[in-house]
Formats: sequence, structure tokens, C-alpha cells
Amino acid sequence: MSRRNKKIEEEIPHSFFIRPQEKLLIDALPELTGNRVICTSAGRAQFAVAYATDHPEAVVDCWFLDVFHKTQSEFRISEDGPPPANLNLFCQPDLPDHEADLVAFAFKKGGEAELTRELMQQGHQRLVEGGRMIVSTDNDEDQWIHSELRELFPKVTRRPIRKQGTVYFATKVNPLRKIRDFDCEFAFRDRGKLIYAYSRPGVFSHRHIDPGARALMNIMEVKSGMKILDLGCGAGTVSLAAAFAAENVALHAVDSNARAIQSLERGIAKNEAPGVTYALDADGASPASDEFDLALANPPYFSNYAIADLFLDTAHRALKPKSKVLIVTKTPNWFVERMPLWYADVEVGEVNGYWIVTGRKRKEQFTDQPRGRRSQEREEYE
Repeated sequence: MSRRNKKIEEEIPHSFFIRPQEKLLIDALPELTGNRVICTSAGRAQFAVAYATDHPEAVVDCWFLDVFHKTQSEFRISEDGPPPANLNLFCQPDLPDHEADLVAFAFKKGGEAELTRELMQQGHQRLVEGGRMIVSTDNDEDQWIHSELRELFPKVTRRPIRKQGTVYFATKVNPLRKIRDFDCEFAFRDRGKLIYAYSRPGVFSHRHIDPGARALMNIMEVKSGMKILDLGCGAGTVSLAAAFAAENVALHAVDSNARAIQSLERGIAKNEAPGVTYALDADGASPASDEFDLALANPPYFSNYAIADLFLDTAHRALKPKSKVLIVTKTPNWFVERMPLWYADVEVGEVNGYWIVTGRKRKEQFTDQPRGRRSQEREEYE
């Protein structure tokens, strides 16, 4: 590591969290220039902070798809004092829509292929002619990103770094002749009604309805006038099905992924779904307390159950007394052991290869884990 890069890392105390692909971008700082920068982060915006600190004349826009990662980055940066004035953090469905001299991506080995393709295409579109793209991955044997970049740029420089990853450099020469559309509209039936849904790369179960969501739809009992909470709504298939399952249903959907909320928003408009509200929310703060008759959740399997724990906590706060929560999962044992802290009458049943765990809200919550610890565990396992 050069003295210059070591100095940069010393100026960023939270650099202990730097993942290999993020560090590769930071190591390349001496080779990078540009006053309009768009970047992503594999961690907590360390490259964005480093570039903004090293180039006070530049404007650096760091993009996140998940609001949890954005808020955690803001927290990490604030621990070191005021953030650089020229640094902006965004959580929105697409990269900031402005011209850029430099676009920097940090991708995880084995990440979602379509999302990677779409982001690199968007990055190329944002670049001015003569602008540069740098892409890093934590795979030192990567060839896939190389081949994808060669579809966008006439010349790509590949720099593998043993046991760390690979860095790519490319310069925009001409606009793309063809822009690919990665969005998807698909249809499904529930209770005899044809429902349309949208999804985009980066949204769970892109291009099709998730079998776990289908299991949840098949088991949920929705009655007229119910207020329903959908936690981790994804593309909104369960939300839309529940909204049409009975008369005068009011449904509130929550997800931390900006594209998930956008997909649901499109689905609401396409189907003219009544009574559906939604929020981009990573900590369960948006649902009102003691207001819902039913809570539905299809929690992800990563994060060492920290997100599942948050869903259970949020549902308990939001549900009316004795109201029910339904969780779909392939790993029911943790829920069966954990849910009695919040819920009575915990039951588990199998539906089409998935498990549905149900419980009724207790008057009091007996959880022993503060919310801050959940955030820390999610951060460690993502």
C-alpha cells in the first residue's frame, strides 16, 4: 500500500469495515480523476468518503439500493465528525441521473447478474464521452464482469490482484447503440383474480412470484375491513393479493429496498388496487402501533435472523391485541423457539414445501435483544 493510500485509510477510522472490493477502489485513488463522481459501496461508503476527502473540488454521489445500508453508512461516517461537504448519499431505484466524469462500482463475487449488468449499463449512460469507469470485485479469477464490460466498452483493462480481487478500467468512447430493459411485468392469479406485478433486478424473486409468497397467499385469511401489514413486501405480490382478497381492506407494505417499493407502486397503479400504502423503511418505524388485524412476512434468510427478529418486533408493536402474525419460512425451528417472546398460541404447518408459523400478539413483549444489536448483527452478516 502506498503512503498516500495509507494516509487516506488512517483518516477514515471506520476503515476496519472495508471489504476487499471497496479497498481495491481506494487503492486505485491515485489513478482516478473527475469532478462529477457516481459510485456504489460494498460497505459503508468508504471509497466515496476517501475520494471526496482527496478531491474537495469534486461532487461525489454514493448510491445505495437499500435504505438500511445508506443509514448505516451515514451513522459510520458521522462517528468521525461532519461528513465531507461534497459527499452525497442516495437511496433510490436508479443511479443519480446526471452526467459523470467517473463511475465506480464495487461488486461482490456471486452477486446478482442482472443487477450488475443494469448498473454497469446505467453507469455507461451517465458517463460523458472520455469519462472513465472503474469496477472492482472480490474475485481474483473473475472473467464474467470482464466479458460484460467488453459489451459496453471497446477497450477494458483487467488487473487481477492475487487473493484480493480484480479491478477493471474502461473509458467511454461512444453512446451505446442499444439500451436493454431489465424490468419485468408478470401476472398471477389469486382467488380467481388476475393480478399484475412488476419487478426489477435487485428485487427479491425478480421476474416471477416466489413460492413462499404463494404459500402465504394460500394460507392467509383476509376478512372485509381488515387492516393488514406486509413486512418485507418485495415486488408486492402478497400485498396486492391481500388487497383484493376481501372488501375494504387497508394494507400497509414495508420494504428497505427502493426498487421493491417502486415495483409495488407500479403494481398498485396497474391493478388500480384500493387501500394500499407503502413506506421505504429499514427499522419498522412506519407502521402505527396497535392498529393492524393481521401481519404477513416473508423474511430473508441472510443476516443471522436479525431481520426476522425485527419483523417479529415490528409486527408485535403494530398488531392489535390477540391479532395474528403469519411468517413463511423454510427454517421454522428458530421461529418456533423465538416467537413465544412476543406471541401466544404459536403454531407451525407445512404448505407446499414451506412452513407457515403463526402466533397471536401477547399484551407484553419479553424480548431480551435491543434493536441496536439487531442492526449490528444485520450489518455483520450482509
